[in-house]
Amino acid sequence: MIEVGPQRYREVFGRYYEDFVVGDVYEHRPGRTITETDNIWFTLLTMNTHPAHFDAEYAKKTEFGKPLVASPLTVAILVGMSVSDVSQKAVANLGWKEIRLTAPVFAGDTLYAESEVIEKRESAKRPEQGIVTIRTTGRNQNGVVVCDFLRTMLVWKRGHGPADS
Repeated sequence: MIEVGPQRYREVFGRYYEDFVVGDVYEHRPGRTITETDNIWFTLLTMNTHPAHFDAEYAKKTEFGKPLVASPLTVAILVGMSVSDVSQKAVANLGWKEIRLTAPVFAGDTLYAESEVIEKRESAKRPEQGIVTIRTTGRNQNGVVVCDFLRTMLVWKRGHGPADS
């Protein structure tokens, strides 16, 4: 929070490049409970037509016995949960890799996420920015890891971002 005037404050989100420390872990809260509607809307919006995500009768015949949450929705929610903490001051996402979906997610599951700083370095071409890589891990309400991935971002250094002027 910063003071922007007498008895007036503005909430501040995100971290500058300088704030990231390799090895630090940030827990992202609150959790997010996924609903059946979330899953069906996501499958329709993305044209994901696999019936395991939205056809309950079809899903009954699978090894899971009920509809699965579409895996890109799981990744999107975990990324979204981390934004206010790790990428609110990002210039751009540079990429995701090593996305692993380690357990199924179902409507009614609540996801919790955390991100560990894996690496950071100065940008060779942009002295006012740096590159940060994090590993985000998502767990369900039982603590079971359901997904993890690496994400690399270009992040503003303190005093250089659009919110700093």
